[in-house]
Amino acid sequence: MDTLSDVNRQTAHAPLHHFSLPLSATRRGARLARLLAAEQLHDWGLPVDPARLVVGELAANAVLHGRVPGRSFRLTLSTPMQWLLRIEVTDARGDQLPLRSTAPAEPAESGYGLVLVEELADRWGVRSGPAPCKTIWAELSLAPDPR
Repeated sequence: MDTLSDVNRQTAHAPLHHFSLPLSATRRGARLARLLAAEQLHDWGLPVDPARLVVGELAANAVLHGRVPGRSFRLTLSTPMQWLLRIEVTDARGDQLPLRSTAPAEPAESGYGLVLVEELADRWGVRSGPAPCKTIWAELSLAPDPR
C-alpha cells in the first residue's frame, strides 16, 4: 500500500494532461493527428495554435520518412508542467534520423517541415528507441516560464 508521501511524489511527476494514441502511417493518419490534437487541446482549454501546425509537420514527417508498411505512428500530447506542452511523434524508422538544417537552398514544395518546427517550438529534438523506433519531440511554452 502506498503511503501519502508516495502518492504525493507520484503526483508531482505525473503530467497534468496526457493524450496518446496510435494512428495509421498514411496521409489520412497525419491529417487525423492534426485534427485530434486540436480537439484535445481545445478540450483541455489550451491554445490550439501553433501546436496544431507542429503536430501536422511531425505527423507528416512520420508518414513520409518514418513509415514501415503495416506499422503505425504514435502521437502523444502532454503537459508536464502547467506552462509547457510537449508533443511527441514516434515512428517505426529509428534508422532515419532527421537532420537539423536550414530551408532548402532552391525554392521547393517540401523540405520546410522541421524548419517550421524549429521556428514555432521553444525546443525540439529526437530520442532513439525503443528499437526500431524514434521519437521526435517538440515543446511549446503556454505561458512565461515562472522561474
